[in-house]
Amino acid sequence: MNAPQALSRWAQPGSSRVPFWAYTDAQLHQRELDKLFYGPHWCYVGLAAEIPNTGDYRLSHVGERQVIMVRDRVAPKDRATDSGIRVVENRCAHRGVRFCQAPMDGQTGNARSFVCPYHQWTYKLNGDLAGLPFKDGVKEGDCVNGGMPADFDLKAHGLTKLRVAVLHGLVFATFSDAAEPLEDYLGPNVMPWLDRIFKGRELKLLGYNRQRIPGNWKLMMENIKDPYHPGLLHTWFVTFGLWRADQKSRMVMDGHGRHAVMISRRNANAPAVADGGQNAAVTEGVTSFKANMTLNDARLLDVVPEPWWTIEDPSHPGATITPTVTMITLFPSLIVQQQVNSLSTRHIVPRGEGEFDFVWTHFGFAGDSEEMTQRRLRQANLFGPAGFVSADDGEVIELSQDGFRQWGGGGDDSGATLCELGGTGTEMTEHMVTETLIRSMYAYWRKVMAV
Repeated sequence: MNAPQALSRWAQPGSSRVPFWAYTDAQLHQRELDKLFYGPHWCYVGLAAEIPNTGDYRLSHVGERQVIMVRDRVAPKDRATDSGIRVVENRCAHRGVRFCQAPMDGQTGNARSFVCPYHQWTYKLNGDLAGLPFKDGVKEGDCVNGGMPADFDLKAHGLTKLRVAVLHGLVFATFSDAAEPLEDYLGPNVMPWLDRIFKGRELKLLGYNRQRIPGNWKLMMENIKDPYHPGLLHTWFVTFGLWRADQKSRMVMDGHGRHAVMISRRNANAPAVADGGQNAAVTEGVTSFKANMTLNDARLLDVVPEPWWTIEDPSHPGATITPTVTMITLFPSLIVQQQVNSLSTRHIVPRGEGEFDFVWTHFGFAGDSEEMTQRRLRQANLFGPAGFVSADDGEVIELSQDGFRQWGGGGDDSGATLCELGGTGTEMTEHMVTETLIRSMYAYWRKVMAV
């Protein structure tokens, strides 16, 4: 189906039937990049802890555009109000060269300035053009050969600078001057859950995982907004009680339906090994449940409650809540995971309509004991490309994309996903037997994309 048709037609009302062309149309994907990733939305680029010193930089992405997150020089008098973190596009203003290359250790480095290797245009850390060879030509006798025009202005030829907002050490950027302030963009329903993890704590970088998943980028947003599958797909979750349909849970979203928080509390009597008997109504007939599964190393489930887990319940003033799991999706590019003691950000980087990169940044806190750091690292093995849980998600996303591609397609949504668990509405719920967060995301997507 071609893009002009796709952008004007969605045959069913509401957002509970998502046409397959929403995942496979290349022209539609380009429009998504323009409207969502390069439009008035805030996209995650990294953690301030990744660039602690002046000149430290990290390569990242906003949509499919590579950007540089860098720590700039800041005068002492400005340090109280200026983090010094800048984000510039990795594209020389002269001939469009992607000038900054990752050093041998991956994606980070340190620089006094940025120099394009092609013609040695030199930029300050904040993206301003500092100088270029032969700007004033080359003198030969009494003559000057070449050079830039007399009215060439260095200030007008710097790198593309993005607006930057730093929240509790999370760094976001946008190409758009029209994007609302970051805290307004996130909204009052979501902010308490970010505050719970990050506010007042210095982050400690623990490491990375990276993978490329052959599926449309929206499928990962859907996956983390979907409480239906974890207790069915993931043997680990249902067998060892980390995420099951009988747990107390809540689905929270912002006022636009684009961001969400899935909140769950592990049952107090969850087994350290599978006992085959806990709430048989939840596990009966679930093929992923393995009653005889045991662990060679029980430390993988060595869960230690942390004081910051308990907060005043934002939805019920005067009460407290102590989740063991919060999965925060910040549209369009970020997932923040707290699964018991494991903490990470997951960055979605589109690579065309049919695949995306998924970058996991595992972190803890500067005040953690060595024992807690090791616990976080052990539990991180549940996640990432080969994680005991997350490998399942990457595989089913690929299978989903394969299913969409094999549908030849007509001019309507006769080929469409069905997202009607819990109804067709987009309300917040106090249980996980629902697909309301997926429906709310696509209600917002349809509005922005004019579908």
